[in-house]
Amino acid sequence: MAARYVSKFRPDIIRENKQRKDVMRTMGPAKVEPPSPDKYLKKHSKEPQLPEKTQCLKDASLTHSHTLRKPLVPLKTDIPPMGIHTKRDFTKTTVAMPMKPKPITVDTRNGHKQLLENSGLVPKFIMKKDYGKVPVYLQQRTEEAHRAQEEYNNMMKQQREQGPLKHLTEEEREAILKGLKEKWNELNYQYQSLSLVTDTISKKAHKERLEKAMKRLEDDIGTFEKSKTIYIPN
Repeated sequence: MAARYVSKFRPDIIRENKQRKDVMRTMGPAKVEPPSPDKYLKKHSKEPQLPEKTQCLKDASLTHSHTLRKPLVPLKTDIPPMGIHTKRDFTKTTVAMPMKPKPITVDTRNGHKQLLENSGLVPKFIMKKDYGKVPVYLQQRTEEAHRAQEEYNNMMKQQREQGPLKHLTEEEREAILKGLKEKWNELNYQYQSLSLVTDTISKKAHKERLEKAMKRLEDDIGTFEKSKTIYIPN
């Protein structure tokens, strides 16, 4: 087994390290003289001291202060200058002044810009052509309501002219309901017998007539089945 390698400089390094530690064993280096109690740290002792002013520096400071001194305030007895005219055209100067940019908006991801005022994002209802007018859909709804009211009034007037209403008995109601269902079955049979291809105008018209008649009968059947008490004019 080979012996462990040991450097030949090892003893010298140990000796130098020991000497260095022995010197620094006391508080601070051994050869440094401790500070005197009379030389303690005084206030503002470490602040930088400005050099003393000489005659040249004093003259330069006075000259500099005289050049930067502001003019004196005029006395109340002084007469202001009058009759001074200028050739400057204030109208053109006002027009030539840069105007404040108008606000814009970007409406696409590619950076397309347009004025914010014309983009539709600003609520300018007063500038609309139909501002303050009744919308068209409200006018149509009002006309439909008036028309329905007139039809109802005419129907009630006709019923009053025809006299009192007659009450249908249960047998009569069942008989009418049975007849409506038979009629619907007949129309349904005709509807089912139609050809699958409606390629002519007459076929389409016949199909539409059957659908309307069946829909009317379905409404009547629903009314008779839902209402147990029914009145008809005499």
